[in-house]
Amino acid sequence: MALFSKKSATPLDGVDVLLADLDGVVYAGPGAIPHAVESLNRATAEGRRLGFITNNASRTDASVAAHLSDLGIPTAATDIVTSPQAAMRLLADRIPAGSTVLVVGGEGLVVEVEKAGFVVTRSADDAPAAVVQGFAPEVGWAQLAEAAYALALPEDEGGIPWIATNTDWTIPQARGIAPGNGTLVSAVHTAVGRLATVAGKPEAPIFHAAVARFEARKPLFLGDRLDTDIMGAQAAGIDSAVVLTGIDRPKHILAAPAHSRPTYILSDLRELFEPYPETRVKGDTVWVREAGVRIDGADIHIVREGDSDIDLLRAAARAIWDTGRQIFGFRVPERLYEDRF
Repeated sequence: MALFSKKSATPLDGVDVLLADLDGVVYAGPGAIPHAVESLNRATAEGRRLGFITNNASRTDASVAAHLSDLGIPTAATDIVTSPQAAMRLLADRIPAGSTVLVVGGEGLVVEVEKAGFVVTRSADDAPAAVVQGFAPEVGWAQLAEAAYALALPEDEGGIPWIATNTDWTIPQARGIAPGNGTLVSAVHTAVGRLATVAGKPEAPIFHAAVARFEARKPLFLGDRLDTDIMGAQAAGIDSAVVLTGIDRPKHILAAPAHSRPTYILSDLRELFEPYPETRVKGDTVWVREAGVRIDGADIHIVREGDSDIDLLRAAARAIWDTGRQIFGFRVPERLYEDRF
């Protein structure tokens, strides 16, 4: 995907369906992120369909829709595409209909397992046909231990399938950054020496399901994480925007590998409606508006900071990415790592 590909268009020009992650994009904990609600409502008022893709398996699609509606974004359960829903598609291909499934997770996962026609158990003693694991705040040692007991035998030796809704290492909360489902999946992996099959982001099927559900012709995906949101959108062939209101910070943007680079870099969702600046290369300097960055061997130089922190980050990202080299091969000015967002 081309970065900064439009000279004067906004990121929303031509977009018919706006797909958004939730944690770190729309809200952090119970509260809305500044400018998110009014920006998303403006997008729908201008005629675009709005849908949400989430790896969070702790709540049902209906409860997520109610939360969004309470925040001021009118939302139905059918507007939510969840990683538990994607996990059920994988389960249906691996075990017989009506099988017993060991669930490690909360209500959001339990409801989807039951909707798919499977029987829920919390005990490895019930001879489950598979283990499905998702995040919930109440997940503790006892549930992780049951999963380990059920997964003791490797699948290639006759063991049962293990599907994780997602492997996000962290999750943004109102009080800060907390461990996500990836840490819990890793605990089971450490105990049994097996890897889970992952249903949600960054795998492409959850994005394909959303495109099909909303009949999108030109979708744009909004995310805050490069390793799940942006990587997954790129794998699915969808344009993406990373917004600096959640997990990933400027240092992560500069270090982004080729498979996790967004189409757009935004400070917050208001910039969806602003003309996206052209990147210009003049001589040995990359310019975004008045911000200029030059690379000389292993040294990155700020030629001019310009008037906007986000433009300086955009210029630095383009300059680094165009070299095809990893960030650790450069001496990077501290100014570019400063988090002013």
